[in-house]
Amino acid sequence: MTELLEVRWHGRGGLGAVTSAELVARAAISEGKYAQSFPSFGPERRGAPVIAFLRVSDEFIKTRTVIHEPDLVAVLDPKLLRAVDVTAGLKQHGTIIVNSRKSPADLKSEFGYRWPVATVNATKIAAETIGMPITNTAMIGALLKVTGAVKTESVIEQLQERFGARAKGNIEAMKRAYQETVIKE
Repeated sequence: MTELLEVRWHGRGGLGAVTSAELVARAAISEGKYAQSFPSFGPERRGAPVIAFLRVSDEFIKTRTVIHEPDLVAVLDPKLLRAVDVTAGLKQHGTIIVNSRKSPADLKSEFGYRWPVATVNATKIAAETIGMPITNTAMIGALLKVTGAVKTESVIEQLQERFGARAKGNIEAMKRAYQETVIKE
C-alpha cells in the first residue's frame, strides 16, 4: 500500500466505531506506517449516530481535516442506511462495507449503490463470540479483508493490549468476519 487510504466509519454511540478506527490506526503505526484516527461527534448519547475517521499511508499524512471523500465507508449499524447518507462524498472507485444479514447484491439493488458492496453479519458474529452485539471488532475483520490495509497479526496485538482477558472473543469475531465477508463489485 503506497497511497493514502481514507475510511469513514458510521456507527452509533456504544458500538465501537471510534475504537475500530483507533485500533486499525495503532496497528498501522506498529507496522511502521502512518495513521490517524479521530471521532466526529458532539454531545451525543449512547445509541446516537457517530462518525469516526481513519487514514493509513506508507507516507507522512499532512492533512488533518475530516474525511469528506472517503475511499471506503464502514457501516456498523444497518439501520443507519436509512437514517444517514453513508455514501456522501464516497469516491467513484470507493467501497461500502455494511454489517448486514442481507447480501451485497440485495443492498445494491435496494439502495441503488453503484460502488462495490461488502457485507458481513457482524451482529451475529459479535453475539456468538463476545456475547454482546458490539460489532466493531467484527467490522475490523471485514475492513481487513476488503483493504488489506494492515496485517491481522498487528490488529490482534492491539486487541490484546486494549481488551486484555476479553481479547479472545474479539479476536475470534475479527477472524470470523474476515472469513465471512462477501464482496460484490
